[in-house]
Amino acid sequence: MGAADRLEEMGMGNHNSFHNDNTSTCSSISTLIFTYGTLKHGFSNHTLLQDMMASGDAAFLGLCRTANQLPLVCGPYRVPFLLNFHGRGHPVSGELYSVSPRALARMDDLEGVTRGHYERLPVRGVLIQEEEEEDHDPLPIEAEAYYAHSTYVEALWKRNGEKGYQCYSEKEAKGYVKCKDRPQHLSFMDQIQLFLSSPSPPPSDLHPIAAAATTASK
Repeated sequence: MGAADRLEEMGMGNHNSFHNDNTSTCSSISTLIFTYGTLKHGFSNHTLLQDMMASGDAAFLGLCRTANQLPLVCGPYRVPFLLNFHGRGHPVSGELYSVSPRALARMDDLEGVTRGHYERLPVRGVLIQEEEEEDHDPLPIEAEAYYAHSTYVEALWKRNGEKGYQCYSEKEAKGYVKCKDRPQHLSFMDQIQLFLSSPSPPPSDLHPIAAAATTASK
């Protein structure tokens, strides 16, 4: 079954929520989420989606890219951020999932929505067709994605030289540090602010947050 067939079976259309009778959760209303970073297959936070898929709270729908150009950049510790600046950057590649309300709450917590880390906003996308569907028109979708919070998005764009990536691949993720391995005395917002205040790329052997933390401790 192709990606378009899976969406048609769910009765999705081009909406960002739909009725899914196969979701074994307390509610059958699911939300489409476009993932572009560490939640994708092969990256460090994908285990969360694996757990939710195992419990019936999430389903992988296919590969996807944004319909519009959007900046995809990296912040502290090579953490990826999508920026809500339409028309800048590139169409961004990622993965599309349907998630239950219970799963959505877990993702919101991971992304620090209530702590001002990211904000979940609408995104227009195009489902990447599989080989057997190449003669079909692109399938537009309306989903949601986690964007860098508006309180620091402009500074993050400038800190990255106003240049973005098309995809968060292993190359862009090189140097990524898991949350548990970062300095525990700094909040993620502290790490973001230190990154933004770092005027230039750090030495190859020292991340800007680590450098700032070391300086502050002296």
